[in-house]
Amino acid sequence: MTESTGTITSGGRGALVGRLRNVNARRAASSPSLQERCDLCRTDIPSDHRHLLQLEERAIACVCEPCWAMRSGDAGFRPTGSRTVWLDDFDFPDELWTALAIPIGLAFLFHSSSTSSVIALYPSPAGATESELDLHGWGELVALNPLLAELETDAEALVVNRLANPPQHAIVPIDRCYELVGMIRAGWEGISGGDAVEIAVTSFFDELRKKAAS
Repeated sequence: MTESTGTITSGGRGALVGRLRNVNARRAASSPSLQERCDLCRTDIPSDHRHLLQLEERAIACVCEPCWAMRSGDAGFRPTGSRTVWLDDFDFPDELWTALAIPIGLAFLFHSSSTSSVIALYPSPAGATESELDLHGWGELVALNPLLAELETDAEALVVNRLANPPQHAIVPIDRCYELVGMIRAGWEGISGGDAVEIAVTSFFDELRKKAAS
């Protein structure tokens, strides 16, 4: 994927990404029943809140501080990660990517404790689509990039953007992956997704690079 070469300016890109990120907030403002609440106790929560991963459904739960503190140790939940690591020298040969059989060039790879396997999630207009990876292929990738052995189960993901040239890679908290999936779903237009999706993906990875450098 490359930067859009149309008439959308950098300021326009920022505004569009902001609108995509706030789509759920705008919907909530128009309907009291959709105000942001803790998914566990239903108390009101601010927009800047914590997340837990529901292991059974592999879904992100928005939670208040008390629920985050009390439920983080539950068997069915896992706190999302906190680090962002930009991987400039990541080694991911084309033939190995092909062997993993991920159908698009944008995916998140992580260890799932509920399946005891490595899962790939990739965005679509319907949300996140899931695919179990061949463990031999994942083992080859870890051998080429030993830092993947430290990937925190259920909490962190390797995010891969092979739509960019050169491809981009980072280790990110799992909730950031679901954030991008939501942005893509909200902004998808037509068959290919349209400019909004391309801009959202480009801006997402720009922000990851800045976050990792800060």
